[in-house]
Amino acid sequence: MTPLYQVDAFTAERFAGNPAAVCLLEGDAEDGWMQRVAAEMNLSETAFVRPAAEPGAYGLRWFTPAAEVALCGHATLATAHVLWTEERVPADRPLRFATLSGELVATRVGDAIRLDFPATPPAAAEPPAGLLEALGADGARWVGRSRFDYLVELASEEAVRRLRPDPARLRAVDTRGTTVTARASTPGFDFVSRFFAPAVGVDEDPVTGSAHCTLAPFWAGRLGRDELVGLQASARGGVVGVRLAGDRVQLTGQAVTVLRGELC
Repeated sequence: MTPLYQVDAFTAERFAGNPAAVCLLEGDAEDGWMQRVAAEMNLSETAFVRPAAEPGAYGLRWFTPAAEVALCGHATLATAHVLWTEERVPADRPLRFATLSGELVATRVGDAIRLDFPATPPAAAEPPAGLLEALGADGARWVGRSRFDYLVELASEEAVRRLRPDPARLRAVDTRGTTVTARASTPGFDFVSRFFAPAVGVDEDPVTGSAHCTLAPFWAGRLGRDELVGLQASARGGVVGVRLAGDRVQLTGQAVTVLRGELC
C-alpha cells in the first residue's frame, strides 16, 4: 500500500486554497504510473516524493492530470506539510527536495511553511497571437514572458477578477500557462493574480506558487519593496507571502490536510 494524502495549500482553512495530492513512495516509480495516478486524482498537481540517501532529503516530482511540470509551489508546500504533520521528519528539521528546478528547501515558520524557490523574472514580450483575446483581457498594461509562462498586467483588481477566459483558445498558445495580475485594491494585499494553464490540463489553478516566483520580482520592482503579500483571486482563493532575495524567492503559506488514504 502507498500512502496518499490530499492537502489544501496556501490556506489555513479546509476547502480553500489549492488542493494537491501527495504520494509517499519508498523508491523510484515508473513515469507512466505516476501520470496515471495524477490523472486519477484529477487535481492541478500530484506530488510524488521519495527518500534520498541523507536525512531530511527527498526526491520530488510533480504531475498535472496531463503532464509533468518542472516547478510547483503548492504541491511542494503540501509535501512538506505531510512530512512534518505525519511525523516522517522531526518538526524542527528543514526539508531539502531534489527537483527538475534544482534543490528546493522548506522550513517551518510558526504555523506557516517557507519555501526557497528560484526567481523567474519576466522580460517584456509581445503577446502571442490570440492570447489577450483568449483571456478576454482589454487594455493590458504590460505583457512579459518568464521561464515558464506569460505574465499580463491589467489596470485593476476588478479587471482581473472579472476575466472569463476561453480555455480552448488558451490551449493553442505556446506556453505552460498565463498569469494575469494587477495591483490590489483589497486591504492587506499588495497584488492580485489568477493563473490559467489549460495546455497542461489546468483550466484555472486556484493558487500557484511557481507563478509567484515571477510575480515577486515583477511587483518588487514596481512597488519598491522586497516583501509583499499576494492574493490569488480564484474561486477558492489563497494567500502567498513573497520575499525577493537576489535570484531566489521565499514563498510563505499555510496548509491543512483534508484526506488520508492508501493507493491499492
